Amino acid sequence: MPEVAVVIPGRTAARVFDATGQVPAIFAPDVQAARRTIEFFAVNIRNANTRKAYARATADFSTWCEGRGVTDIRQVQPVHVAAYIEGLRLAPTSVKQRLAALRMLFDWLVVGQVMPTNPASSVRGPRHSVKKGKTPVLSAEEARALIDAIDTSTVIGLRDRALIGLMVYTFARVGAAVKMRVEDVYVQARRTWVRLHEKGGKEHEMPCHHKLEAWLHAYIEGAHLGDGKGCLFRTVAGRTGELSGNPMAQGDVFRMVGRRAVAAGVRTRIGCHSFRATGITEYLRNGGRLEIAQQMANHESARTTGLYDRRTGQVNLDEVERIQI
Repeated sequence: MPEVAVVIPGRTAARVFDATGQVPAIFAPDVQAARRTIEFFAVNIRNANTRKAYARATADFSTWCEGRGVTDIRQVQPVHVAAYIEGLRLAPTSVKQRLAALRMLFDWLVVGQVMPTNPASSVRGPRHSVKKGKTPVLSAEEARALIDAIDTSTVIGLRDRALIGLMVYTFARVGAAVKMRVEDVYVQARRTWVRLHEKGGKEHEMPCHHKLEAWLHAYIEGAHLGDGKGCLFRTVAGRTGELSGNPMAQGDVFRMVGRRAVAAGVRTRIGCHSFRATGITEYLRNGGRLEIAQQMANHESARTTGLYDRRTGQVNLDEVERIQI
C-alpha cells in the first residue's frame, strides 16, 4: 500500500511506528484502516509519552498477530486479544496499559467504520490493586542534605537548588517544572506564586514556601532572566558554565538529580518524582490534611495522593527496632 503519513505542526504522527512512516502490518492491507490508525495517534492522543507507549503496544500486538497468521485487522477476535494479553510477561500495570491501548484504538476504528465491533472490549486484564506507591522517598534529613550540598556560587547551582526546591515545596511534576516560563514566577498579595502547566493543559497555581521564594528569586536574579516569555529552567551552553536559551528536558533533570544525589552521599535511588513524594509525605507527617495535599498536588482523587504517603513506612521501621536481640 502507499505510505500513509499525517504531519501536524511540531510532530509527525507516522514516526511513532518507524522511519518509513508505515503503520504496523495488520493495519496496512486497507488504506482506510491505515489512515484511521494514524489519525488515532495524531488526533486523539495529545500526550507524547502516552502516544509512544500506545504505539509500542500497537506495534507489538501487530507482530504477535503476524506470527499467528492474522494478517488483517478485521480478522482480530476477542480470543486473539485475550491470548496476547495472557502471554505477556510484564508487570500487571504494563499489561493493563497494553490492553487499554488496544481498547482505545479499536474503539477509534469502530467509530471510523473500519471494524464492526471492538475485540478488546470484553477482554479482562489482570487484577492489580495498589495501596502504596513505589516511588523512592527521601527523609527530611536526606532532602536537606542534598539541597545543602549544592554549590550555589554558580548559576548552575542556583538553578538546580531552585528546581529541586520547586518539586519539593509545590509537589510539582518534573514535566510541569520544565515547561515553566520566567513569567510563571510572579508576586501576588506580597507573596511569590508559581504557575505550573500540568498534564491535560491544566494550569495550577501555588504560593511559594519562604525557602522556595528565596531560591527562585536568587536564581532569576543570578541568571539575569529578564525575559518573562523565556523558559525558566535552562540548559547549560556547552562547557561554558553559562545558561543557554533552551529549556531543560526531563532527561536533563533526571541526570542532574542523580549527580546531586551522589555528591550529597544520598544512597536512596531517587528520580525526579521522588521530590514530589517526599514533599507530600513530609506535609502529611507534620499535620497536613490529605484533602489539602490533594489540592496542592493537583490530583483528581485523594486515593492517588495517598499513594505518595509513606508515613506508615516510618511507623513500621520504629516497630521493627523494638526487637532487641
